[in-house]
Amino acid sequence: MNLGRATGLLRKLAFRVTHTVGSILPGGKIDAFGPGPDRIEAITVINLDRQPHRWRRVVRELRHFRTVHGAPLTSIVRRFAAIDARDGRAVAATADVDPNYRIGDQLYVQPDSRLSACFNDDEPVKMTRQEIAVARSHIEVWKTIAAGSHKYVLVLEDDVWFRRRAAALINRGWRAALQRYPDEGPQLLYLSYVDAGGAAERAEACDCLFRPVRGLWFLSGYVLSKHGAAALLRSMPVIGPVDMWINFRFHELRTLALSSPVIMQRPDGTSDNVYSILPFLARAGVVDANQYAMSPHKARIGQLVAWSSGRERESLPMALSMLGLRVRVFDKDDEEIGYSLLRPLFEVFDALIDPPLSDDALTEILTSEGIKFVVEADASENCGFDLALLPSSRTLILTGSGPADRWWGAICAFLNIAEPVYAFPVGAPRGSRLFRDDRPGSRQSLEPAVQRSAVHLDESPWVLPPEAWHPTLPVDRPLCHSGPSIVHESMTSASSEIRSVSETFPGNLAVFAHDSVTYDHRGATVSIDQKASSEKPYRSGALASKRLFTYGRFSAEIRAAPGAGLVTGFFLHRHAPRQEIDIELPGNNPWRMLINVYFNPGDDGTALDFGYRGTPVYIDLGFDSTAASHLYEIDWLPEGIVWSVDGNIVHERVGWDPTPIPHLPMRLHANLWAPRSEQLSGRIDRAKLPSTAKFRNISVSGRPQ
Repeated sequence: MNLGRATGLLRKLAFRVTHTVGSILPGGKIDAFGPGPDRIEAITVINLDRQPHRWRRVVRELRHFRTVHGAPLTSIVRRFAAIDARDGRAVAATADVDPNYRIGDQLYVQPDSRLSACFNDDEPVKMTRQEIAVARSHIEVWKTIAAGSHKYVLVLEDDVWFRRRAAALINRGWRAALQRYPDEGPQLLYLSYVDAGGAAERAEACDCLFRPVRGLWFLSGYVLSKHGAAALLRSMPVIGPVDMWINFRFHELRTLALSSPVIMQRPDGTSDNVYSILPFLARAGVVDANQYAMSPHKARIGQLVAWSSGRERESLPMALSMLGLRVRVFDKDDEEIGYSLLRPLFEVFDALIDPPLSDDALTEILTSEGIKFVVEADASENCGFDLALLPSSRTLILTGSGPADRWWGAICAFLNIAEPVYAFPVGAPRGSRLFRDDRPGSRQSLEPAVQRSAVHLDESPWVLPPEAWHPTLPVDRPLCHSGPSIVHESMTSASSEIRSVSETFPGNLAVFAHDSVTYDHRGATVSIDQKASSEKPYRSGALASKRLFTYGRFSAEIRAAPGAGLVTGFFLHRHAPRQEIDIELPGNNPWRMLINVYFNPGDDGTALDFGYRGTPVYIDLGFDSTAASHLYEIDWLPEGIVWSVDGNIVHERVGWDPTPIPHLPMRLHANLWAPRSEQLSGRIDRAKLPSTAKFRNISVSGRPQ
């Protein structure tokens, strides 16, 4: 049982029970609301059209309170249709929002030594579609306030609730705000916020108000004046997340905040927001969880057959995979699929793309009520039969000159599933062979050259179920990269190509620091030791390539670090979507090696990180990896991955064995880390620290990104 998940469910249940009981009593009269020049005359609630239940919920919340004249607050409420991140046109480039900001902007609002140690202030960050949609929603509300007749408007997001004694605290704060600015009144008053790590700068504070200098997160509930809205609009574009950007406007506005927030965000709701800063916070060790992972549930749509137009970029297969389907793509030279093969195929895969069907197989799918069809309008030459034969009630024809966000709406409506927030994918090049099933049928009869044992499989949609996969054995045909050498670093001194890094990642008990990597004639030494003061108890070191690579051979001579609780890693990795190819040498069992692959679909920037456990396999090495240096190699090609040790192939994967092969550019890493999970390498023995790993002769053959 997932205790973290259970605890979260209990917390949500407890909130619902206590809030339901508390809402039986009236909330009271809030004199700050109602008609008049010095009162808040209107309330605007930002709510998505596809979430009417949240609108009903916030209306119930407001119904408990009354205006100065005794009318329910709902009498002055209006709903504002939020910008939907799923609408590609709504979150496209606009003069109102600049999606590109810097780490320094985040640090201005919430200074953090760990983040500033890992990244330069000018490190670029790009807003997610969800953040752009939120910013645009608030901006459009500001426009209506600036053009409207009300002097003051309360702006609420639709996931809020009012704390106990909210009426009295709002009345008190509003009177103090008017006294603070008796001539013109406040332009912006925070009723809801989160102090940025307890570091918010407060000026001119009294017992019920303060003037924020910086350091307030969230815009769940705030009073904005007509003049304040106009001032914000004059300062546009909004650069970065709107709650961050508005901190830079505090000095331009008559901004105040209640001493303590009285409007809170509900803990029992769900959100599909993805925050652009979270991957950076995770790498810096500020957060230690896959909080930025957006993981779709596998769509339950039955069986799907689709035909594409045969473009060089395979958009449709990628899109269906992003919906959580196991997609199998066929090429023109694949063997014909007969009727007897359809059932086994659909037992493993959810969608077949461009299948070369025999006549009896075609007849079967046309008459089977459980199969749906998706066809690109110009796919007639690729499917090999008259498209008019397809039953119209079970067929979607994708029209237009090419893929676009409108295809999301058409596909998701046809399949009766939620539309993703990501742009419709461009897709992988056809030459990457993504979603091809390249598993030879004869492989299971071979005798293993070394011992292999599979660990538990990832539960993501992009991994074949355990009963359909066993660790593969080397085959006769070579899968080795023969490209030119583009990087070769002896690591006897600091390298500009393979650099030490200062960061960490979720699940790592150690923070990486530059001074934990040293160099001498034997190569780079990475040391791990206890760290005197940190949220993470250990300090270690890591190396990473300056460049990104798409395919190639990656090798290093490595002596692994001894000791339970330690892992020496050599791997390729990328974020958004997460893809990874691993070699890991556990210190508690130095006679074996763990290899792993993580795959998530999407174009570069798609934050699909559901596959975070991978498909690991242990391999017996036949030697102690901590006693001496050995040569470890990863050959990564479109058609497969090969792991070698001292020149001998010990494992390989091909397409859908059991995942698709990663296809996006990745960076090469080498490190020594301490897993939070004791299942990987045991419990760390502090008495055995410090411990060291050595890396030398790191080479890359292939092509840089």
